[in-house]
Amino acid sequence: MNHAPQLYTRYQQLLEQSKVMLNNARKGMWDELIASEMDYVNAVHELTQFMSDIKLSILMQEQLRPILRAILDNESEIKRLLQIRMDELAILVGQSSIQQSVLTTYGKQGGQILAPQDSQDTTS
Repeated sequence: MNHAPQLYTRYQQLLEQSKVMLNNARKGMWDELIASEMDYVNAVHELTQFMSDIKLSILMQEQLRPILRAILDNESEIKRLLQIRMDELAILVGQSSIQQSVLTTYGKQGGQILAPQDSQDTTS
């Protein structure tokens, strides 16, 4: 049985899913990216299962190569954009931790204002 057309179609669908994920990442639509990632992972798993018993011809390998290259390029770009987002979140978490530390420190003082005393104001 010739599985080549079905295999080619599955790779095309995987490429389209990777494009959706990349578009979500570029637009900063992180929730949508995560949601579409599950569909992508399932599609990869199904493709792997489908290919387990198929011997690809050289011609089919050549036809699939550009699709696979595009999928890998999309994945690399998604990872790059995710790293940028993770760096941004790390900065925000760091700033939040500093703010929390400052609030905790000043909160323990019970609203007292600490100021150095002027030596002229002191009486003996």
